[in-house]
Amino acid sequence: MKEMIKMRHIHTVFGKKTVHEDVNLTVHEGEIYGILGGSGSGKTTLLREMIMLLRPSKGVVEVLGHDLGKIGYKEAQSLRSRWGVLFQFGALFTSLTVEENVAVWLKEYTSLSDTTIRQIVRSKLKMVGLDPEVGRLYPSELSGGMVKRCALARALVMDPKLLFLDEPTSGLDPVSAEAFDELITQLRSLLGLTIVMVTHDIDTIFNVVDKMAVLGDGRVVAEGSLEEILKSDHPFIRRFFGGNRAKARIEAMKMEAS
Repeated sequence: MKEMIKMRHIHTVFGKKTVHEDVNLTVHEGEIYGILGGSGSGKTTLLREMIMLLRPSKGVVEVLGHDLGKIGYKEAQSLRSRWGVLFQFGALFTSLTVEENVAVWLKEYTSLSDTTIRQIVRSKLKMVGLDPEVGRLYPSELSGGMVKRCALARALVMDPKLLFLDEPTSGLDPVSAEAFDELITQLRSLLGLTIVMVTHDIDTIFNVVDKMAVLGDGRVVAEGSLEEILKSDHPFIRRFFGGNRAKARIEAMKMEAS
């Protein structure tokens, strides 16, 4: 399978605090890849290094065949147009309407007419399950689930190859979270996306993620499918999957397999 992202021997240090110490992982084309770990394990930091918001102290990050430590400004700008990002709380501009928020990258990276941009924005809002008329509203007028969907529409507006999601179901009620998980899997199939997500949502991990890396002690302590991760004896993995919800899901998974 084609390698979309490679991280090799990543060290991340902030002052006297070492966050990552020799992190290695690989994301292949078409995967929904999860990044798990406890608080302070550097999950979001790792994602930010993938999208060039942070640079690791040492190591190599390759995205879509480009070494992020060696590319110039123009190459970096071109590469950014090939991925979309959904930040944890949506990160919509509060002073802009939904339509203006979704259109930001089209205005930044293309010379399309306003009419064409509006058509694209409306199609992306439909794609994420929103009525295009939502475009005239401001973020303050939206529910939490609608904010996430609008931010997802913005992340998809440039037809990216890669989609990065930081805690995509955080703050959503169970029904909205389940609907968002279903949307993510549908979009992966429809658009041929490769998706990287930071998550600690048990349901997302069981329902959506194909492969995952678990961070602990500054390293990737396990990488693989859910079945492979569950075989690990690392203390964090034992604790994380030792709760009642996870145990119930594991038992259901075993019954389905038998």
